[in-house]
Amino acid sequence: MKQLLLFTAGWMLAASVAAGAETSDGYVLVWADEFEKDGRPDPNNWTYEIGFVRNEELQWYQPENAFCKGGMLIIEGRRERVRNPNYSPDSRSWRRNREYAEYTSACVKTSGKHSWKFGRFVMRGRIDTRSGLWPAFWTLGFARGWPGCGEIDIMEYYRGMLLANACWDGGGRRPAWDDLKKPLEEFGDPDWSKKFHIWRMDWDEQVIRLYVDDMLLNEIDLSKTINQDGQGANPFHEPHYILLNLAIGGIQGGDPSETGFPARFEIDYVRVYQKKS
Repeated sequence: MKQLLLFTAGWMLAASVAAGAETSDGYVLVWADEFEKDGRPDPNNWTYEIGFVRNEELQWYQPENAFCKGGMLIIEGRRERVRNPNYSPDSRSWRRNREYAEYTSACVKTSGKHSWKFGRFVMRGRIDTRSGLWPAFWTLGFARGWPGCGEIDIMEYYRGMLLANACWDGGGRRPAWDDLKKPLEEFGDPDWSKKFHIWRMDWDEQVIRLYVDDMLLNEIDLSKTINQDGQGANPFHEPHYILLNLAIGGIQGGDPSETGFPARFEIDYVRVYQKKS
């Protein structure tokens, strides 16, 4: 069993990872995946996205690109051609008018397995920051369609920038964003991308705080995140599920044509804590 040794502002835990482990500020571990067993990710925790999904990205999502090895979940992007079974040459949809995908990758999610409202979400991982790669550790609600369901980007990276964002319905199904973009060069570490880092979200009724390595990146006031869709729900007062993915290209990801593949997003663990009720 892995040992957890995390130092964060105001809390410290050095204990075996086990259900009920408690931090010094009152959070209790309620769920975790340590990825200790080689092979496919635990089907009790994770499902998969399939095909072309969002943002006009170049990759075809498939389960084969997600596997556990050596205590890590590895999401691997590959340059390989896959036929699109939904191909229709006359379609106006980017999901259908591409005969082939030239890249493959994976997106795993806890949708239909686990979801949580409020808590501390932690991921230790290493991201590939080369051109055209778009890794993310994020959450979505499921009470309604996007963006009204709410989205929280605990970790998102593309084109030299680390992002920490949230969005909701700003009216007319257009997203309203509270976003933060931090260039990697501001960390002042030329080896930053070679190292593992810890991303964290602390989320309660009032605020979402997003961190990397204990550095606060963004603080989102939830009194301002009300959907402007006529119903007025706050999607951050509703349960969310977790997604982990490595996208390639698309509307934000950049150009992967000169990038060597395979590319990897490596995840050591994902843990969810909640306050005692």
